[in-house]
Amino acid sequence: MRLDKVPASELELFKKRTPKSGKIFEEVSQMVPFGVNSNYRYADPYPIYMKRAKGSRIWDADGNEYIDFNMAFGALGIGHSHPKLIEAIKEKIEEGTIFGFEFEEMLDLAKIIRDRYKVDMMKFQSTGLEATFHALRIARAFTGRKKILKFEGCYHGSHDFLLVSVKPSKYKAGHPVTPNQVPGSQGVLEDVVKHTLVAQFNNLESVEKIMRQHGNDVAAIILEPIPMNMGFVIPKPGFLEGLRSICDEYNCLLIFDEIKTGGKFYSGAAGYFKVKPDLMTLGKAIAGGFPLSVVAGKKEVMQTIVPGVVSHAGTFNANPVAIRAGLVTLRDILTEEALSYASRLGEELAKGYLDIIKDEGIEATVQYIGVSGSMVFAKEEVVDWRSFQKVDVGKWWLFMITMMNRGVIPNYGPDEQ
Repeated sequence: MRLDKVPASELELFKKRTPKSGKIFEEVSQMVPFGVNSNYRYADPYPIYMKRAKGSRIWDADGNEYIDFNMAFGALGIGHSHPKLIEAIKEKIEEGTIFGFEFEEMLDLAKIIRDRYKVDMMKFQSTGLEATFHALRIARAFTGRKKILKFEGCYHGSHDFLLVSVKPSKYKAGHPVTPNQVPGSQGVLEDVVKHTLVAQFNNLESVEKIMRQHGNDVAAIILEPIPMNMGFVIPKPGFLEGLRSICDEYNCLLIFDEIKTGGKFYSGAAGYFKVKPDLMTLGKAIAGGFPLSVVAGKKEVMQTIVPGVVSHAGTFNANPVAIRAGLVTLRDILTEEALSYASRLGEELAKGYLDIIKDEGIEATVQYIGVSGSMVFAKEEVVDWRSFQKVDVGKWWLFMITMMNRGVIPNYGPDEQ
């Protein structure tokens, strides 16, 4: 986090308001590296440690109350501790926390997902990382090919196959049409990275050029239809349709990573843009804050998951508590009517930001569709990772700390939606 644009007075106010968080951080860092269990939660001068949350509000260890616009990085489309969900979970826990066997209620949720997202078959896991990991395994098994094509600046979980060119520096990124394959972490093996090709988002020329060279070895193209880790990047007209055509031409699979978008549009981004992928992953908001993810798609593709062909396993897969959370969230709370209402509120918020930016002469842009969006401190719209690199990140941290000092948590970082 860059603090060079944050006045000393704001930093002092932050520390004065949050001494317990500072103390917790100092102590817990001796046992937990960086003091957090997901690196995205860290921010200078130290992360905030929370105690409780309800509705749109969250309280930290010092008792400070905030309006929470971060909502667990998109996992809380229904807000904190929704009463319908809490009551349903209390009932389910009385029946058992985990069985180690399948159970009937899973069928009820599977039917809702099938009808809502227009998929044939699915498998449940706990995290988005697991969902995208299994999607790649399925694609490779179905096509008999090794390579995957992803997009620069896009994040699909921290497993090695996709932790490539997530936030490459301009010095390592290479040519914008044919970007370099840059490991996103030490410990990611070059032998893995070489099978993950990287293209530029919103650039069909980039995809076509890479596919002309490697297309017969590519098992799948994977992307978030709306990338949400470099602001909020809206696909250009024809881009998603072009990817569908390219995948059909080269007989590879199109995978939509809808871990974030799946809970923000009633039928996901696939339904919103009317482009049908072969596989999709769902997670985050679909279970109201409980760990549940889905890999789903066409029957002929998903049927590769059988013993002796494609392995899919996990002790906590489709556990009763998470399944009940998903069922109540999608059936009773995150309805089409509720999402329509939330989208109208999101549009009002975005227009409010735009009015302030214009009135105050702030150099910033706002990109949004319905319930989700992002404000970035840049002159021009962000269309890909290269344009995101022009964002003034220092201004963002100034904005974030001053907002938190006044009881508002915006999206927790300049690259988040």
